[in-house]
Amino acid sequence: MRLTSLIARQAGAAALLLAACTQTQPVQEVPVAAEIAPVVTGAFYEEAGVEQVWSDENFDKLLAALKGLSSHGLNPEDYNLDTLEAVRGDAAERDRLATAAWLMAASHLLQGKLDPVSIEANWTIPARQDDIAARLESALETGEIAATLDALAPQQPIYQLMRTELAAQEAMEQEPIAAVEDGPALKPGMTGPRVAALRARLVQLGLLEDGAESDVFDEATKTAVETLQADQGLDIDGVAGASTLRALNRGTAERIAQLRVNLERWRWLPDTLGRRHLRANIAAFEVTAFEDGVAQRTHLLIVGKPYRRTPVFSDEIEYIIFNPWWETPDSLARADKLPMFQKDPGAVARLGFQVLDRAGNVVDPAGIDWNALKASTFPYRLRQAPGPLNALGQVKIMFPNPHNVYLHDTPSRGLFAEQQRAFSSGCLRTQFPIDLAKWLLAETPGWDSAAVDAAVDSGKETRADLAARVPVHILYLTTVSDGAGGVRYLDDIYDRDAAVLAALDAPPAPVAEAELAR
Repeated sequence: MRLTSLIARQAGAAALLLAACTQTQPVQEVPVAAEIAPVVTGAFYEEAGVEQVWSDENFDKLLAALKGLSSHGLNPEDYNLDTLEAVRGDAAERDRLATAAWLMAASHLLQGKLDPVSIEANWTIPARQDDIAARLESALETGEIAATLDALAPQQPIYQLMRTELAAQEAMEQEPIAAVEDGPALKPGMTGPRVAALRARLVQLGLLEDGAESDVFDEATKTAVETLQADQGLDIDGVAGASTLRALNRGTAERIAQLRVNLERWRWLPDTLGRRHLRANIAAFEVTAFEDGVAQRTHLLIVGKPYRRTPVFSDEIEYIIFNPWWETPDSLARADKLPMFQKDPGAVARLGFQVLDRAGNVVDPAGIDWNALKASTFPYRLRQAPGPLNALGQVKIMFPNPHNVYLHDTPSRGLFAEQQRAFSSGCLRTQFPIDLAKWLLAETPGWDSAAVDAAVDSGKETRADLAARVPVHILYLTTVSDGAGGVRYLDDIYDRDAAVLAALDAPPAPVAEAELAR
């Protein structure tokens, strides 16, 4: 049977394998090549006979390529290297296992080892697609086993930059770090063994002069902490709180783990996120506008508090509203505004709120006994009129979604001076949103810069519909380019990295034949 015919039949096995590897299931149950091989390739080889598609040379190249998967942050042992070595002398079994191992590696490089929905429940970004059968045919015919697999991985510069950084970190000597134990924030003037450990770690990082041992948080220690905070994009306050301690305790092993997690996240993303699109990185507190793959502008963000996390999802921007009314979400009306109005009833009028009953009728707030109301039975809707105190500021950028999350202005612009800006109730407050709105409307007739300025200056609520929707991707990436050829390691503000790392490290579990047959 010709190789092309064999590969065409292999496509069915590839589809089964890809579905098995990326199905929505607990992440620890990702299948292993040795367990899948007899199922997904059995029917193919029964029909094809025992014809061998893996030459001895290509088989050796496959083993080397599987070992090289560590450069992508994947564990080569997940592809059953020991068993492949053990069956070298059994041509038929070797072929089955080699094919299954290649297909699994291909699927993991193409779409990730993990199903992103199992990590990010709101994930809506479509997976990357490719003709795996054609790729396998090419690999076997040319002998470019590793190169063909590498070509299935993301080709974005940041992915390749992180692979380079991963190799550099793995080549470094695994020096034990002088870790500082978790505990209360360490502040100037404090003393004790944790301060002594803090100073030792700062010396190890080259931020504090190596001198006599001390357990005093002195001025030199404060300066060293501030230097670290500036380098790591943390609030520069000279206090070693939780975020600063995480940065202090990040050694080579922690950097490697963080890179592996984010390499996996990039494998979940498509090759293109849109000709013109916005990419908001929660962990970096910024949103970047891209056109034809090139970053055009970056705006600072305020993201959700750790207990009101901004969700990770993808959508499309449809329209922009200037001088918006703020339709206060019911959850915020109950949890935030009701307690405020109970303490200060005058805030209703002072802040420009309008109170409506459930039928939509405007209610005079002066006639409401706010202290008699309960959050569980709050009977009103709240709206805030356009103006300088409006929670949305002068503009909101809309991509209707079930999370009620969007990009908008804010009257609290002083918060952009902070380095870590997790202050919102989930939405993305955006610095200079009018400029961002102008970029989004650049291809919409009738909405040049002057038209936008006029709409804002009118003080009236005005809607501008985009001529073409612009994709917006809200992501969570904790390693990013530093803009100078290196990698920045960001604080994992929502503690999301651990779940991805645990799933990457978990040994794949067997998958029953009945499951793969569905």
